[in-house]
Amino acid sequence: MATVTGYVEKIKYRNEENGYSVLSVTDGKEEYILVGTFPYISEGERIEATGRMVEHSIYGEQLAVESYEIMAPEDTLAIERYLGSGAIKGIGAALAKRIVKKFKADTFRIMEEEPERLAEVKGISERMAMEISNQVEEKRDMRQAMLFLQQYGISMNLAVKIYQQYGQKMYSVIQENPYQLADDISGVGFKIADEIAAKVGIFTDSDYRIKSGLFYTLLQAMGNGHTYLPEEELLANASELLKVEAGHMEKHLIDLQMERKLVVKEKDEKRIVYPAQFFYMELNTARMLHDLNLKDKVPAEKIKARIKRILAADEMELDELQEQAVIEAVNNGLLIITGGPGTGKTTTINTIIRYFELDEMEILLAAPTGRAAKRMAEATGYEAKTIHRLLELTGIPMMESRNGQTGADSSASGSRLEGMHFERNEENPLDADVIIIDEMSMVDISLMHALLKAVNVGTRLILVGDVNQLPSVGPGNVLRDMIESEKFPVVKLTKIFRQAAQSDIIVNAHTINAGERVPLEKRSKDFLFIRREHPQDIVSDMMVLVRDKLPNYVQADMSEIQIMTPMRKGALGVEQLNKILQERFNPPAPTKQEKESGGTIFRVGDKVMQIKNNYQIEWETRNRYGIPLERGAGVFNGDTGVIREVNNFAETLEVEFDEGRMVEYSFKQLEELELAYAITIHKSQGSEYPAVVIPVHTGPRMLMTRNLIYTAVTRAKKCVCLVGLPEMFQFMVDNEVEQKRYSGLKDRIQEIEF
Repeated sequence: MATVTGYVEKIKYRNEENGYSVLSVTDGKEEYILVGTFPYISEGERIEATGRMVEHSIYGEQLAVESYEIMAPEDTLAIERYLGSGAIKGIGAALAKRIVKKFKADTFRIMEEEPERLAEVKGISERMAMEISNQVEEKRDMRQAMLFLQQYGISMNLAVKIYQQYGQKMYSVIQENPYQLADDISGVGFKIADEIAAKVGIFTDSDYRIKSGLFYTLLQAMGNGHTYLPEEELLANASELLKVEAGHMEKHLIDLQMERKLVVKEKDEKRIVYPAQFFYMELNTARMLHDLNLKDKVPAEKIKARIKRILAADEMELDELQEQAVIEAVNNGLLIITGGPGTGKTTTINTIIRYFELDEMEILLAAPTGRAAKRMAEATGYEAKTIHRLLELTGIPMMESRNGQTGADSSASGSRLEGMHFERNEENPLDADVIIIDEMSMVDISLMHALLKAVNVGTRLILVGDVNQLPSVGPGNVLRDMIESEKFPVVKLTKIFRQAAQSDIIVNAHTINAGERVPLEKRSKDFLFIRREHPQDIVSDMMVLVRDKLPNYVQADMSEIQIMTPMRKGALGVEQLNKILQERFNPPAPTKQEKESGGTIFRVGDKVMQIKNNYQIEWETRNRYGIPLERGAGVFNGDTGVIREVNNFAETLEVEFDEGRMVEYSFKQLEELELAYAITIHKSQGSEYPAVVIPVHTGPRMLMTRNLIYTAVTRAKKCVCLVGLPEMFQFMVDNEVEQKRYSGLKDRIQEIEF
């Protein structure tokens, strides 16, 4: 550890958002470079900073500051130096000299206690004297606030957010109800608030604590895909979190209902509890679906005649179910088309598009992810967008109320929208006659709600997806709930077409879905099983496949071949695999910059994945000379890219995502990224890869399921390679158990009179 005391000569760099700064500090003899978070420091101020001396490969020796203190200037020369630095608006070097000459060492006391006397100095009016005094007081208040918050272990970044949110009211918030932070400040959850509360001395059975803990428990369930929890389960989980008996929480549930944060409903003679926004999201989604479910009466023979002409012109053929899907699309405002791989969903969509084109209808295509939208565009020859881009996600922040709800619509894309909203909504609907959404199994209740708000009654909405895939990462089970409600027309495609039947990937996917035995011993050109007993042998074989065997076989770059595993932990979990694969595929080198964050090393050239929706982060595409061509906002859970630059001086990292979208992350945002040499099968939803490699070994029963291995196999376009134990593969095929997901859209739909 080292300590530097001196004056801030120059602020070389400052990130206004988080306060990260690079300072040049001099003690009169030497210049030091200090790096760290200094949100309220000015040039000319005297600082005492402690930290570690580090050697930067480009910028030389720096002090990485861990703690610091602003010191009062020691003499009149130091006071003059500080005032003349521009720290106080309106005071330059000449005026600073006159002030100090007049008041000498008493200058700061005069500014704080007798500011009107500043008007005795030539060039200072009474009004200016009060403005100077206010600035000095505000800076003092800020510093006192920082010191106050730091005694409770609050980081400088969070302290800045708290002060900006509450100002001088923060003292009463921290001491009376720190749980309010979880409502008001992005990035503060119950656990951080609870740690602060414990340091403040708030009792564990405090009303504020129990209410906040209950709501936090419910929101955690949303992270597991639920839109509600049975009351019994909610109280049991909250009791475990809070170490408070469940019986003591009834009153607090009622309080939260009265505050309109929760909705309690009856289901199967038991009580269930929703966060209010998710209950009303389901309710409004059900109503909007009902309103779109209009019927038309075009005779089937007339539709069939046109289909026949389209098929003849395009040299396509449809089976009876595909033809039925086209007829239903013409005669219904809302249609669901579902089916497994190779059952002709794409051919059906193409025929529907051609049909409506003949009527000169405006047709829009979209899918939940960039990869899925790209595939849809390639398959149809029609432009397809992500649903977020279709709805014109915008980066203009919205005002938030005290409960964290945004002014226009807090529900539009889940949780708090992080200051973002969709331009397309009920007031500015999509201009379309027909909207077709693919990969519907991935669409959660928040995104569905936002989409439906932008669809005019009278527009045809066609939803296409495979109901046997894993459900959406976000809350809800939209596609399955809609089908099981039995209130909407559904066409299920079942026939595997001749060309598709030549693919063992497709044939075996259907065999898995039916729970039947897959002939793993069969020689196949696109479905391979390599038997290996031990995890280290499995890892070794997977690396050989990805690096040496598969790229030429499927004519793809090594980076396009994806290892997918059922789990995060263990010898074959993504965390361990990514460390091994990074070391083998992208080892450290003097020419490669890197940054360690949260136990992960991020290195130039690494394959990475975004692991949470970030609606605010900006991206741009560039031409070959680096000049921006297009700008936009939003990177989403599951997007993968490659690290192109690590800048340790500016503390930023740049990632190139699909379609050349370049995104700059601050080092503080690296928790949103993880290595993606291996990914979980859950994260592969909506993606398609030339080849996939899947380790198959023992793991938690709840993860080793049929729909998980089915989803994994259907992600491959040209080749599936499974490495491990055949008996474990068969166990997964036999294991029909699906993780319980509490969602009420089916009930909300069935409550409406159709």
